[in-house]
Amino acid sequence: MKIGILEAGRPPEELASFGSYAEMLENFVRRAADTDEFSFKVYAVMDGEFPDSAQDCDGWMITGSRNGVYDKLPWMEPLQTLIREIHAAQRPLFGICFGHQIIAAAMGGEVVKSDKGWGVGLHDYQLAAQTPDWLQTDKNKLTLNAMHQDQVVSIPPSAQVLAGSAFCEYAALLYGDSMVSFQGHPEFATDYERALLKLRQTALIPDELAEPALQRLSQPGEKDDGQLVSDWAVEFFRRHNNS
Repeated sequence: MKIGILEAGRPPEELASFGSYAEMLENFVRRAADTDEFSFKVYAVMDGEFPDSAQDCDGWMITGSRNGVYDKLPWMEPLQTLIREIHAAQRPLFGICFGHQIIAAAMGGEVVKSDKGWGVGLHDYQLAAQTPDWLQTDKNKLTLNAMHQDQVVSIPPSAQVLAGSAFCEYAALLYGDSMVSFQGHPEFATDYERALLKLRQTALIPDELAEPALQRLSQPGEKDDGQLVSDWAVEFFRRHNNS
């Protein structure tokens, strides 16, 4: 199955050794799939590089980004158009963080810089009572690395809420059976989350938020559910590939 990764952002230069966000998404999928089951093509949409058609790949993913949907950079409107075309073509689309937000915006939702401030470190989200069968788990909670100020504050009519919290009400959204997105970062390794948090501490993220987040990341036994979401993502793509 060929997955097109729509690259909307890249890590800070200081953290380039961790790989690009597109590479993190590729590794995220490969955590739960056979090596030869998926192939990937990266489209640097942030640089104006777009596929010719929503049909160019069997499935799609959108990375995170340092930019906000409301920045309205030149590449963002074409990306929203492509999202709607992917949806109309019923190709599976999986979005993370900025990807989560721009899918919501493209489908009629609203994204703002939240007055709740930064969400960083490990965040716990309550899973909805009703979820699709490919997203089943014996847990009622989802823990993911977070790194965002922006939030979806109004969801599109077609969106179903899969997970949320008091801090982030719309933390995971499903659109029919062909688009799913998460505000958190299941693709982030703990080491990367920690390094990014330390890099942004004080200058961007207040110490009173950063320090507790760093402490929790270092607690023995604390772990995120990135592997679980990786399993979900692979099952999500497989179902469309076999339909």
